[in-house]
Amino acid sequence: MRRGCYNPTSDAVWLAAFAPTHAKTVLDVGVGTGGVSLCIWANNNDAKITGIDTSDEMLTACRGNAELNGVYIDLINADITTWRTSQTFDLVVTNPPYFTGTPARHNAHHNADLKTWVARCVARVRPMGTFCIITDAATVGTVIAEMAKKLGDITIMPLFGARDVAERVLISGRLGSRGVTVMHRGLPMNYEPVLRDGLTIADTLSKLSQK
Repeated sequence: MRRGCYNPTSDAVWLAAFAPTHAKTVLDVGVGTGGVSLCIWANNNDAKITGIDTSDEMLTACRGNAELNGVYIDLINADITTWRTSQTFDLVVTNPPYFTGTPARHNAHHNADLKTWVARCVARVRPMGTFCIITDAATVGTVIAEMAKKLGDITIMPLFGARDVAERVLISGRLGSRGVTVMHRGLPMNYEPVLRDGLTIADTLSKLSQK
């Protein structure tokens, strides 16, 4: 990716690694410069990816990064909280604006209503499709409460920092499912098999269970 108005963090890699790899259609909410979408495509070359964002600057950068990697992303300039469409997707992913305060220079979403954000993301998931999110540990209660209204098979994966305290949390669920909630023991945020080697969370858990 080209360095520019916003450079994706490890959150993008973690979210893509957490997402299922069999989805035919994917919506990346708050696509930014395309970090999550490009990582998802690396794990699933057959996916048709759509990205939505309010920032023209971000979308221009995303388009350039997609072209650089030979990937097509259908980009939409809109706000997920007010976007009106009947379209649904096998997989909806988001790295939402969970921080509040002064907007950053890169003009991404800030100070958004996270409850509404999650609800509108879930509304774009097809029946038995999947919603995946990475969020700050402090917002987990808000996110899960909203997800639980319509999603089952909720899976929770904490990501721990240097102080053994969860800094980020990956959460997924399936629309219309009645499956139970599962919480994994978590992984360190600097876990190299995911960040360096590109291992998915599913493959990581499989390998850890064999030890």
